[in-house]
Amino acid sequence: MKSYNLTVSSPDGKLFEGEAVCLSVRGLQGDLAVMAGHIPFVTALKACEMVIDLPDETDKRGKIEGGILTVGEDKVTLLTGSVIWS
Repeated sequence: MKSYNLTVSSPDGKLFEGEAVCLSVRGLQGDLAVMAGHIPFVTALKACEMVIDLPDETDKRGKIEGGILTVGEDKVTLLTGSVIWS
């Protein structure tokens, strides 16, 4: 599957930066998944478990307290206060 550049940042700095196949989070209007080629948009996020599917077919999970998700043409950025990695 195609991957894209994902950055997860907090006021303390970058918490994750690398290639992702899919990012699953909870927006204000429900759950969403971002894959390569997704249309650009910006949304607020609720507190949820974030799942980052990696190109090596593993995943990285963590709880976020909410935040802002920005999806661009070839880069996705998630801004949050903190992540508690599982």
